[in-house]
Amino acid sequence: MPQVKKLLLFGVLFLLVAFMAACGGDGGSGTDDSEAESNGEYESASEDGEQVTIVYATGVDTTGKVEAQIEEFEELNPNIKVDYREMPSDTGQQHDQYVTMFSSQSSEIDVFNGDSIWPAEFAQANYALELDRFIEADGIDLEEHFDGPIQAGNFNGRQWALPLFIDASFLYYRTDVTEEPPTTWDELIEQAGELQGEGDTEFGYLLQASQYEGLVTNFVEIIASYGGEVINEDNEVVVNSPETIKGLEKLAEIVQSDFVPGNILNFQEIETENAWIAGDAVFARNWPYMQSSSNDEERSEVVDNVQIAPLPAGDEGSASALGGWTAMINRYTEHPEESWELVKYLAGEQGQKTGAIVGNHAPTIEALYDDPEVQEAAPLFQNPEFVEGLSAAVPRPVSPIYPEISDIIQIQVSQVLTGDQTAEQAAENMQTQIENAMEE
Repeated sequence: MPQVKKLLLFGVLFLLVAFMAACGGDGGSGTDDSEAESNGEYESASEDGEQVTIVYATGVDTTGKVEAQIEEFEELNPNIKVDYREMPSDTGQQHDQYVTMFSSQSSEIDVFNGDSIWPAEFAQANYALELDRFIEADGIDLEEHFDGPIQAGNFNGRQWALPLFIDASFLYYRTDVTEEPPTTWDELIEQAGELQGEGDTEFGYLLQASQYEGLVTNFVEIIASYGGEVINEDNEVVVNSPETIKGLEKLAEIVQSDFVPGNILNFQEIETENAWIAGDAVFARNWPYMQSSSNDEERSEVVDNVQIAPLPAGDEGSASALGGWTAMINRYTEHPEESWELVKYLAGEQGQKTGAIVGNHAPTIEALYDDPEVQEAAPLFQNPEFVEGLSAAVPRPVSPIYPEISDIIQIQVSQVLTGDQTAEQAAENMQTQIENAMEE
């Protein structure tokens, strides 16, 4: 009888071990979700004919663009239904809601739009899904896009976001005062001084010099035009350089000149726009939206007398601060393949074309500016100077701690503009403080 019990016990243990091995599949290596995603082994329910619903989150859309894109996408992908999740119009509130959701590993949304400064943060926090395997599998040519928006979505050599549309800064000039805008910063300084007062103007040049995010964009683009940058592609802080110092000195020379308003250190976009449409300046730096207000007959004193050009060049050419939005996939989505199909559409030619026609959003795919329907959607899309300016757009520092870096830049650059420290001191301080912040 004891022998029978031993045999029964041995049999039970054998079956239990066999069952556990079958469940483990590979003897205990445990191919989890992260391994499956790295090997591209996701299964797509929609490929089996089953309809899958994914949730697409983006900010308030007043143009009808999002609905038009969803309708078009669903026609192209009948097995994928898209539910639109409207997020707050305030960018900061959107960001905070996403962080709350993703930090709890929620899968309630699948695809989401983000500001061009978010991808590195969301990648580092493990909120965004890496896109490289999808891009490679579908043969997506990223070189069809302007370089700046692609770089904004790249962190540590991997792609975490694809661009939806682009925004960039430009030089506005009064065509009733001059037909030839300056092409270099030195020419701008010369012309702004000489032409100040012409055409009933009071100032030669307007920009955004207040201590806020807009100052960072002005700083980034002018140092880039001289070959400077804050963080390089290897995630190294390189802001303390002769190129950065030269660009910052040029910015200070402009801000401290007699051809800008005396209160230029309080100027943000709204002050620039108000002074510009009042006819107060010959030249101004601002975003594309100001072209519309410039030609608003109810508000503007400069209707039909305004054109845009790329920002002036430094030693290394013209550079413009990159704006715009990108599409990312929630790392915790239950439908990665279907989510990728939506991102691929939104960032592709058809999605961006619809965005341009319905929403007047500037595409990041350069070839679309040759499309007659896109050109008809907005006069700017027909302007070669506009396209040239977009191609010169450079991203702000790509870093998961961008808000901290922005604060450091704002404080240090402001102290140069007020004359409280030199450009050399600011570059050294920024180098040390940003390095310390990144180490922490």
